[in-house]
Amino acid sequence: MNKIVVGSRDSVLAVMQTELVIQEIKRHNPTMEIELKTFKTTGDKILDKTLDKIGGKGLFVKELDQALLNGQIDIAVHSLKDVPMEENKELPIVAVTKRGDPRDVLVYPEGKGEGKAVEECLIGSSSFRRRIQLQALYPSVKVEPVRGNIQTRLRKLDEGQFDGILLAAAGLKRANLEHRISRPFSVEELLPAAGQGILVIQARKELDCSFLSKVCDPETMIAAQAERAFVRKLDGGCSSPVAAYAEVHGEEVHLTGLYYKESTGEFFKESTTGKAKDANQLGEALARNMRTKYGQ
Repeated sequence: MNKIVVGSRDSVLAVMQTELVIQEIKRHNPTMEIELKTFKTTGDKILDKTLDKIGGKGLFVKELDQALLNGQIDIAVHSLKDVPMEENKELPIVAVTKRGDPRDVLVYPEGKGEGKAVEECLIGSSSFRRRIQLQALYPSVKVEPVRGNIQTRLRKLDEGQFDGILLAAAGLKRANLEHRISRPFSVEELLPAAGQGILVIQARKELDCSFLSKVCDPETMIAAQAERAFVRKLDGGCSSPVAAYAEVHGEEVHLTGLYYKESTGEFFKESTTGKAKDANQLGEALARNMRTKYGQ
């Protein structure tokens, strides 16, 4: 292929992340011509409601899916955690780049250092997953929803609407906002969303994607498969606080999953290790075991 058209959400962070992927493609395909097209998604337009109230994370990919299907673009770049767990067979995931920082981080208002102790803070986060884990660490902390792109959330924070907000480390770093990170949480403290920190490329199934062979990071793909299999088996979507994080060590993958028991409001974390080549089965088995053990 001599030219490809790459699709992206039109948010500042999404474009910056897509540019990183384009740079990686060009590094391995220096003669290829690449055009970027951006799209405003439904998820970006509706900012006064939490995602579970307006249809879930598929709202961040729907317009790009349509652009792929009608030939406006050849490939689309997404944050993997925004891609629905049930993969569209017409638009497979064809590559993932090397994972960025998977952690969640706390951000305080600019120039105010650490401000209050976390347990005395009003924290902005629309993620149920983040909220229940933060409140397990700090039972008296208050958490309220905040929507918008990364710049909008930081503006609301700096204007005083919150004492702090929870964001993904990878997004801040890719947007050159690493200096705003006040308190990183380890993956043991706040288990990430499946796919957090991973950028993914989707394409039409008939597209020759051999030009992406050196762009795709095999270990990240294995981790993504394990995490997404775990969440998919539990039918975890946008409104469900399911979480999963996998690390690949040679031929083995270590997976930790979070299971939420709706009837009691409790959540549980467990880990397992298996062969990297069996990443999907490993994720499904952990989900099955946790549902049997803790399910209602």
